[in-house]
Amino acid sequence: MSTTLTDIAAADWSIKLNEPGSVVENLDDINQCIRVILETPKGSRAHEPLFGSDVWQYLDQPLSEALPRIVAAVIEAVTEWEPRVKLISVIPVKDEISSGKITLQIEWKLVDDDEGLQQIEVTW
Repeated sequence: MSTTLTDIAAADWSIKLNEPGSVVENLDDINQCIRVILETPKGSRAHEPLFGSDVWQYLDQPLSEALPRIVAAVIEAVTEWEPRVKLISVIPVKDEISSGKITLQIEWKLVDDDEGLQQIEVTW
């Protein structure tokens, strides 16, 4: 069951993407924010041109050159734009790379919580 605007109980929440009238809260909100940061090309927002990541610049390069640059762009963007988290690792998922897609598994913790390891996968 989706959370709606009238059901919001958390301080951290956002409108859920692709589900009008629904929201995401707490850790789901952070995961959605990380995804938005990484899928938004820097320079694409007129009023916030530095927001986003440079991942898109490397997607058509040979994998051996692109992968380290993509990982660096992910680290830079998440560190800059999501102050609630501390990145633990950014790891390519090998099964996806062989299919022509690049999927990264991003592990993070809340800045104020050293125990709760979270994961999100993002695919380009």
